[in-house]
Amino acid sequence: MSMIELDGKVAVVTGGSSGIGLATVELLLEAGAAVAMCGRDEARLRRAEAQLRETFPGCRLHAATCDVLKPEQVAAFAASVQATLGNVDMLVNNAGQGRVSTFANTEDAAWMEELQLKFFSVIHPTRAFLPQLEQSGQGAVVCVNSLLAQQPEPHMVATSAARAGVLNLVRSMATEFAPKGVRVNGILIGLVESGQWRRRFEARPEADKDLDWAAWTARLARQKHIPLGRLGLPVEAARAILFLASPLSSYTTGSHLDISGGHSRHA
Repeated sequence: MSMIELDGKVAVVTGGSSGIGLATVELLLEAGAAVAMCGRDEARLRRAEAQLRETFPGCRLHAATCDVLKPEQVAAFAASVQATLGNVDMLVNNAGQGRVSTFANTEDAAWMEELQLKFFSVIHPTRAFLPQLEQSGQGAVVCVNSLLAQQPEPHMVATSAARAGVLNLVRSMATEFAPKGVRVNGILIGLVESGQWRRRFEARPEADKDLDWAAWTARLARQKHIPLGRLGLPVEAARAILFLASPLSSYTTGSHLDISGGHSRHA
């Protein structure tokens, strides 16, 4: 039973077919919201949709393939959501993985690709859904960001810089949209279990083959000086998203919640 009741509300989650996005869709459906989700991978999206419909029989769910970097696809998705579910009350911008590279080995094309992904995966959906959010009376946008925005890593220079820009963008949009009744917030995630980390685990050196997932991630957490001693779970990030998207956070805008297990060195 969800602690938050969202009956009659409509939510959109980009990148909703796996990880934090999928966990967020599950929590929103559990709370009674109608949910639209999108992703680029058709097969993965349909697997996620089938799983959700089995878990939540009778749910109001709309799943569509959409590349958030292509504004015409995002506009078509926004129109289809409105026609299928009604005006949107909550938008969760959740797209993009991290790029491992240093300043020395990041080419111009890689910089442009990373900056475009991090900015326009927020800009395009927000622009497309803003007219609907303004009609809500309780419109909310939540952007999934990274602790890198405040705590850059030299081996992820392009991602860190782009994430910092998105943190600033959230604050700017929050100020501009407040008179329209639309709140904008974000979360800053630390190390959260994901497909990326699973692939790194599978590719671990022969010397580490005796370590199972729990032991390997616990050692990683120690190496990264995470006080809680483990990686976060997608659902733990999703709970923070649900709070910021819902009326429970009705007096919060332009803010970010730290979901890093204490990894942040900022007060």
